[in-house]
Amino acid sequence: MPAENMKRVWSILEQHKFDPAKIIPILQEIQSVYRYLPEEVLTFTATALGISPAKVFGVVTFYSHFSLQPKGKYVIRVCDGTACHVKGSTKLIDAVRKHLSLGENENNTKDLLFTLETVSCLGACGLAPAVVINEKVHGQVTEEGVRDIIDTIIAQEAANAVS
Repeated sequence: MPAENMKRVWSILEQHKFDPAKIIPILQEIQSVYRYLPEEVLTFTATALGISPAKVFGVVTFYSHFSLQPKGKYVIRVCDGTACHVKGSTKLIDAVRKHLSLGENENNTKDLLFTLETVSCLGACGLAPAVVINEKVHGQVTEEGVRDIIDTIIAQEAANAVS
C-alpha cells in the first residue's frame, strides 16, 4: 500500500473525528482513493475506529456500492433489465467485451482503465438500451455508439498522459 494513500486514509479518519457512526461516509471516501476497499485498509480502519473488522466487512458486504475488488477508473454499467434487454443490451455487452479485449470471466482491463458491469436496472427504461459510465448516462446506445464513447475516453486519457 503506498504510504501516500495511507496518509489520505488517516486524513479521512481525522476529518470524521474517528467516529465509528460515520463508517459509511468514511468508507465512501476511502473507496474514492483506491477505487475499491483493500482488506488491509479495512482492518486498519476498523482498528483506528475502535470497532471489529467483522463489523466493517459487514457494512462493506451489505451495501452494493462498496467493492472489495479493484475497479477501473471508468466503470461501464450496461443495463440488462427487461426494456434494455429487449432493445439489445446483450449486443452492447458483447461489443464492450470485444472492444476492450475482455475474456468471458474478466471485468477489468489489464491497465484498470475500465471495468464492465452488467446491472439489472438503471432506472432509465425510456432511454433503453442505457449505459452509465461513472456518473454519466448514455441513452439509446448502439454497438457503434458504445465503441465511440470508449474510444473518446481512451483518447482523452492518452492526451492527459502526454500533457
